[in-house]
Amino acid sequence: MDWTDERISELTKLWNDGLSTAEIGKLLGISKNAVVGKAHRLRLAARPSPIRRMAVRPATPRVPRAARSTSLPTLPQAATMAAPAKPAAVAAAPQPAPRPRVEVPAMQLSNQRCMWPVGHPGDGDFHFCGDRALVGKPYCVAHCAVAYVKAKPKSGEAA
Repeated sequence: MDWTDERISELTKLWNDGLSTAEIGKLLGISKNAVVGKAHRLRLAARPSPIRRMAVRPATPRVPRAARSTSLPTLPQAATMAAPAKPAAVAAAPQPAPRPRVEVPAMQLSNQRCMWPVGHPGDGDFHFCGDRALVGKPYCVAHCAVAYVKAKPKSGEAA
């Protein structure tokens, strides 16, 4: 492709008019990359990216590091979270029956005790279930019923 003086002046005019590189390329019958390359070699005024121009975020004040909280945010307990609505035909998963709390320090837990976390790790009453675990599993019978759910059979093709 030859850059004649006439094409260079047309490119410069369209560039200064604010047309996009794609629009200039269509008018001149060249690719937008050719437009960008020639504009760069001609040292035409740089323009901000249209992507960044549209994605302008409002300025948010920064909090100094010293003022930031070092504690973890608290998460809602599993029992208080709203469960999604299920159709009436589908049987609900078995819920573990409330049991008395087994006080087992975390350091004493082994592969024979249920490792199901109860509560939030930052809370004072956080603990593990501690009931007898199933052989080869990290959870007791009740928590295995919650943790290990059979996968639904695949139906036909993927969406």
